[in-house]
Amino acid sequence: MNPHWPEGSPRGLYLITPEAPDTAHLLSRVAPLLAEGITWLQYRQKDADAALRLEQARALQSLCTQAGIPLIINDDVGLAATVGAAGVHLGEDDGDLATARARLGAAAIVGASCYDDLDRARRAVAAGASYVAFGAFFSTRSKFTTRRASPALLAAAAGLGVPRVAIGGITPDNTPALAAAGADLVAVIGGVFDAADPAAAVRAYVRGFAA
Repeated sequence: MNPHWPEGSPRGLYLITPEAPDTAHLLSRVAPLLAEGITWLQYRQKDADAALRLEQARALQSLCTQAGIPLIINDDVGLAATVGAAGVHLGEDDGDLATARARLGAAAIVGASCYDDLDRARRAVAAGASYVAFGAFFSTRSKFTTRRASPALLAAAAGLGVPRVAIGGITPDNTPALAAAGADLVAVIGGVFDAADPAAAVRAYVRGFAA
């Protein structure tokens, strides 16, 4: 049993918020999805100023607390600490994992982007990462990247002892194959928020883990 996940590794849909300059609009899009079976929610807002990010993160933390869903903040350890979020996700240029772990505490969820690099994932776990994220697995409009991960990388990372997240162009159709290859969670933005029926899209991703 992994001491960080005493009830077993988290599994399912890791939903990431879309860019939204209006807080009320953001909440109206996110709130109905929290009852549809998502595992984690990540707040990701690259273009907002600090005041708006604080406002939105506080509002999302309140929603997530009510729903019993961990909120993870993208890039910003200080913001995660301020709003009492469950944790933080850090990319390669977003700060030191060990420092984030020390500030947020042993119980925090600290995630690391590892792209297509198993050695980076090993280093991340050694520095205190709770989970590692690989990708992009497929073409994605959410972030420009030339790095591509393969399902074999998920299998190779099994021995790290932490949940493995697949990101980048994930759809309900390709989710079952990634889950079978070893993905514990799939991280999605557009696949849900660009869907005609976002709630139905969430349910489709969740079913991908039961396939």
